[in-house]
Amino acid sequence: MVDLMHNMDQIGAEFSRYRIGVLPIKGFALMSYASTVEPLRAANLLGGVPYYDVVNIGIDDRPIPSSGAAQVAPSAVVGDELVLDYLFVVAGGNPMEFSDARVFRWLTRMARSGVRLGGVSGGPVILARAGLMAGRRMTVHWEHAAALAEMHPDLVLERTLYVIDRDRVTCAGGTAPVDMMHALIAGHHGARFAHRVSDWFLHTEIRPPVGPQRGGMASRIGTTNAAVLQAVAAMESHVADPVPLGNLAAAAGVSERQLNRLFHGVLGRSTMLVYIELRLEKAMNLITNSPLSLTEIALATGFSSSSHFSRLFTRHFGKPPSAFR
Repeated sequence: MVDLMHNMDQIGAEFSRYRIGVLPIKGFALMSYASTVEPLRAANLLGGVPYYDVVNIGIDDRPIPSSGAAQVAPSAVVGDELVLDYLFVVAGGNPMEFSDARVFRWLTRMARSGVRLGGVSGGPVILARAGLMAGRRMTVHWEHAAALAEMHPDLVLERTLYVIDRDRVTCAGGTAPVDMMHALIAGHHGARFAHRVSDWFLHTEIRPPVGPQRGGMASRIGTTNAAVLQAVAAMESHVADPVPLGNLAAAAGVSERQLNRLFHGVLGRSTMLVYIELRLEKAMNLITNSPLSLTEIALATGFSSSSHFSRLFTRHFGKPPSAFR
């Protein structure tokens, strides 16, 4: 009660109100949406004043379905003349398929009017496809990163939780918007108040923007063996241009024979078989998250011919690449 009365006493000197637009795209992830808007609701509650007005925006006036059972009812639609400070596009599924020229034009118009644009999870892909991320640092959910980099090699793409670059705010999604909103609220209303908001959600360990999007390689691979981890790191750095076993062994600091022995012991497969499987998994990601042709995907994952790629892919996944299109 004391904090609330203190905030109310300070309204005249410190109260800044921000109008936040949120454009969820059909099939958006509810976690990403909630992690974006809930900190703003909590800020209003804890501050005792409406620091943030949140406006849900639809492509039309129909409820916007998430990837689950929940829906968001829009109070404005694309094309409306809205006065906003920020506009966040929240997208899931395969944002590479989104190609609504009317939405792209409206986003461009909002940017020109001085609105700060944001993208969450797959949202940054839509901003990039609208031509609104040129010359800006950005991030995106790791699931979409490979496809986006392949389609737009000119983008300054970082594998981090969130990036704030002048009038663009991009975020990897999931729970990362909680960290991003902490940074924005701290900038608007001070670090002490931002920590109160984060504590409200029991989010006591605030992650920096450069934090990793995925668990450490040791947990992903299932081993702490240094040589194996170094070899896999080299594989992930050379997907489109595969290197021979000797190079992987050199990166791991062991002989080729010892490296194969370690891979068989830890992962139950040879070094090069693990390498092929890693590249095939990358190919699957591109098949399901990009419009690239199968030939382009084969080349992007280091396979010299479409037939060789298709044969290995079918053996690994049980169906040919075309079955997943």
